[in-house]
Amino acid sequence: MRNLLVLGIVGLIAQLVDGSLGMAYGVTSTTLLLAIAGLTPALASTVVHLSEVGTTLASGVSHWRFGNVDWSKIVWLAIPGGIGAFLGAVILVSVISAEAAEPIVAIFLFLLGAYVLARFAFNRASNVVQDLPIPRSFLSPLGLIAGFLDAAGGGGWGPISTPTLLSSGRMEPRKVVGTVDTSEFIVALCASIGFLISLSFAQVPWSVVGALLGGGLLAAPVAAWIVRHLNARVLGTAVGGFILLVNANTFLGAVGLDPSLNVIVYAAILVVWVTALYFAIAAIRRERKPVLETQV
Repeated sequence: MRNLLVLGIVGLIAQLVDGSLGMAYGVTSTTLLLAIAGLTPALASTVVHLSEVGTTLASGVSHWRFGNVDWSKIVWLAIPGGIGAFLGAVILVSVISAEAAEPIVAIFLFLLGAYVLARFAFNRASNVVQDLPIPRSFLSPLGLIAGFLDAAGGGGWGPISTPTLLSSGRMEPRKVVGTVDTSEFIVALCASIGFLISLSFAQVPWSVVGALLGGGLLAAPVAAWIVRHLNARVLGTAVGGFILLVNANTFLGAVGLDPSLNVIVYAAILVVWVTALYFAIAAIRRERKPVLETQV
């Protein structure tokens, strides 16, 4: 009972972060399930995706109500994502994981996180986002790869889709987060089908699924409200810094840095992140000042 309560809190926190930043539900939940519940990677990913069917539905509805969703991109992102997730689920249960790709993905995301951070925090242009179309030929491969890695690795839909779309500068950050979170319903549903085809219902710890789901449902509308009201610069900077922190450990291992230096690197990332947030807030005040003076 105590563990279920803890997992409920985990689900709440994971969904609050995921719904606000467009990532981290799968990564956070899977990591803690492996540590707390002692599940195998396949079962942990199964539990996460089954609970996500409910949390992503609630999150999608909440983001839609707050106007955070670009529906023109949903199909081209979600359908390939669902196909990739189904394949990733079947492959994971067959004892082939996506661990071999983790260092490459971590390096890519770390560099992408640095770019997103710089783009939204240190860019002096008054308009950091240009409302331009994103080619379907870009959205579909992105969805396929992100969906596959999400199911096979226990998380990856948000960490790959969100920063990639943000780095394009063609969508408002809140629209990126809302669209990615809403699309994730199809990804979670297809991954769950893949897992349930390969596993039996009796193998699934449904009480753990319920605990994660309950916490996530409470957090979904709160996260959507936060996204709706955060400034684009602050939201983009928050996402960029979070990407750096989440991928730092794997990135540092991939580049062969001495593990004893990890603490120093993490501290440096936090300093850069806080500095970036300061610059982002300062830029917002600078942009609003002429407007306020005109109104006076």
